[in-house]
Amino acid sequence: MEVLRNMPFLGWGQLMQNKVTANQCEMLYEYRRTEEEVDRKSFQGAIVVAEFHKKIKEAFEVFDHEVNNTVDVREIGTIIRSLGCCPSEGELHDLIAEVEEEEPTGYVRFEKFLPVMTKVLLERRYRPIPEDILLRAFQALDPLKRGFLTKEELIKYMTEEGEPFSQEEMEEMLSAAIDPESNTIHYKDYVTMMVIEEN
Repeated sequence: MEVLRNMPFLGWGQLMQNKVTANQCEMLYEYRRTEEEVDRKSFQGAIVVAEFHKKIKEAFEVFDHEVNNTVDVREIGTIIRSLGCCPSEGELHDLIAEVEEEEPTGYVRFEKFLPVMTKVLLERRYRPIPEDILLRAFQALDPLKRGFLTKEELIKYMTEEGEPFSQEEMEEMLSAAIDPESNTIHYKDYVTMMVIEEN
């Protein structure tokens, strides 16, 4: 590339008149092809960013009840998850701190949220846990390999093992996971239902 920088711009006619070496021609061709590739990738990147901006705006607007480009800070987790991201509670708090005003108002402005969320999506951060890993986690809780856990077993694991679920989180999971007829969770079906497909 250094040779190209020092070489005056040459059109095809000039190339023929100046008897430029084949090596210099190849370098010029490669340089132009590289520029075209960079332009094509930049264009594709701009399309991806525009699509992300549209998705972020649509998700944000669902919770912008006063139509003033702000949402309640308590809705940020729901918005982020609706965009296919699954941050931990700690990661969510860090994101909220990043998008909140210096003097917290309880609201987040779209202008602050958009660049942060765009970066998160471009970097593919907070991806959902793959289905096979979720399934293995449930299987570890089922040493008899029955394919299900009882409601009581699930409550025990959610409250006594690891980081305990809050009452609200526990009720939300139980209402979605437990089969009301058998009072069990058939975890293979539940995992399949809760996995977020990557686009």
